[in-house]
Formats: sequence, structure tokens, C-alpha cells
Amino acid sequence: MDKKSFIIAEAGVNHNGDIEIAKKMIDKALESGVDAIKFQTFISEKVVSKYAEKAEYQNQNTSKTESQLEMVKKLELSFDNFKELKKYCDFKRIEFLSTAFDFDSIDFLNSLGIRIWKIPSGEITNLPYLIKIAKTNKPVILSTGMSTIVEIEEAINILKANGCKDITLLHCTTEYPAPYEDVNLKAMDTLKKKFNVPVGYSDHTEGIEIPIAAVAMEASIIEKHFTLDRNMEGPDHKASLEPDELKAMVKYIRNIESAIGDGEKKPTESEMKNIPIARKSIIAKCRIKKGETFTKENITVKRPGNGISPMRWFDVIGKTSVRNFEEDELIEI
Repeated sequence: MDKKSFIIAEAGVNHNGDIEIAKKMIDKALESGVDAIKFQTFISEKVVSKYAEKAEYQNQNTSKTESQLEMVKKLELSFDNFKELKKYCDFKRIEFLSTAFDFDSIDFLNSLGIRIWKIPSGEITNLPYLIKIAKTNKPVILSTGMSTIVEIEEAINILKANGCKDITLLHCTTEYPAPYEDVNLKAMDTLKKKFNVPVGYSDHTEGIEIPIAAVAMEASIIEKHFTLDRNMEGPDHKASLEPDELKAMVKYIRNIESAIGDGEKKPTESEMKNIPIARKSIIAKCRIKKGETFTKENITVKRPGNGISPMRWFDVIGKTSVRNFEEDELIEI
């Protein structure tokens, strides 16, 4: 596999609204070997109405008495915070990404010089949002959780019609944690064939097996939530990797990429030295005198494999011995 998967450590809101935690997450993401760390940029009141209910998983992991707006407000970082985080990422040499959830945040992140837009699954049916993102003429990573093929096609068409020329789709299951039986990794192939664009995978399952499997299926991007500690308070920590798990995931993904290869079946360089050790040759089964005829009674097949190949068995049978051979000696003709 010549091109490595682009791995995004999804910090999301697991900083709990604390910039110092966010910086520690940048440090841990860098240590893990990911290509980028991604946050979520939003103005709470412009994203969530006061009547919006929380998801079931959010109720399980946060106070049931607070509204979604109240919950999200506690997780919000200011634009000044994000300026500082972008500078910190630049200093640490890890790519800064963030998902914008409202128009003001799009304008702000664009002013920061963000290289790629990540559109979350929840915005795939948000026409004004898609148009605004597309008009920046920057590459887009589009998550497709909860989406039908028709909805994905509509979103792609809107993005293309408004100036976006570089689109990557992320297959995704929007549940935290996502049940394994709902993952449907084969949908990545469906998306590739249908839309002829690069396809990656945004993972919400527990553990690291599924994103590794996605890379084996040639996912171009892997996105995975992580946290400093799963026991921290907040909606997304329980479905996130801890730093040592994130580091292991990256290591195993890179191992899998090395193992995929180019598809050509041939002996590898590391195998070549083992051919004469593991294969066999035609040898003397017993002492053979010069002039005797080779028969199945006086020749056999044994290691090593640096003599006449057993595939030439019938070329040797019936030939006359050109010299004396001792038992187990390689046959020559």
C-alpha cells in the first residue's frame, strides 16, 4: 500500500471546555503518531435550540436534568482559545482541524487558514451549511452517518455545484458506542463504486479492531475519538480511546498498511534465502553407480532445494547416471 491512511485523532469536545486539557490532548495525539487532531468549533446558542433533547448516550454520560444546550455550553471553547490551539498545533507540527457547526465558526476557521473541512454527519442535510462550506473552495471530508445513498448524492452534488472539487466520504455509524453488527464496513466499497471518490471510515465502536479492519479494506482516512481519561465527565469520553490505545491503533494500522503490498504474487526478498532450505531436490535414494538408469527405486525427493527440482521428476526418470552417486547426494543429469 503506497499511500498511507490519514489518521485523525478526534478530540471533539473531550477537553470539557478547558484549553489546558485541549493542549494536553494535542501532546498525546502527537505522541501517538496520528496525522491530525480535530476539535469542534461552535457557538452553542447558534447550534442548539433550548428545546433540543439530548441523545440517549448523552443522558447516560451527563446529568439528566440539564438540556442539550446547557450540556453543549459547558463544552464550548472561544475563538481566542482556538487561535491559541492552532498556534500550539503549528508549533508541535501536528495538523489542526476542527468541525464548524455554524456560519460564524465557518468564517472564523476559514480565517485561521484551516486546510480541510470536516463536515459531520448531522450537517449532511443542511443545504445552507453545505453551500457555505463549498464556496470556500477547500477540500471536504464528508461523514455519512445516518445517511441514505440519495442523501449522500444530494450533498455531493450541492458541494460540487458550489465550487468544491475535492471530496472524501467517511463511512460512519452514528451511535456511541456503535454496535459491531451495525458497522457494515462493506458500505465503504458501495460508496467507492457509486461516487468514485476516496472513502475513509469514522469509527465509534469500542476498541481498535474496526478501524484497523477498515484500513485493510483501503480506507483512505481513519477518524477515531480519544480522551485523556474515559472516566472524565462528559458525553463522549466513554466511547473514546485513551492515549495508549490510540498509539496502539496507529501502530497496528501502519503495520497493516505495510502488509497489504502491491498485489503482485512473487517471492519476496525476505523469502528468497529460504527457498533452498524449505524446498526439496531429487537425490540418490541409495548408492548409484555410473551408467545405471534412474528409477523410482534409486532416486527420491528430500531437502535441500538447491538441486534439480522435483517438478522435473519425469525428466530424470529413465536417464543414465553420468557418475557415481552416494546416498542422499544431489542428482545431476
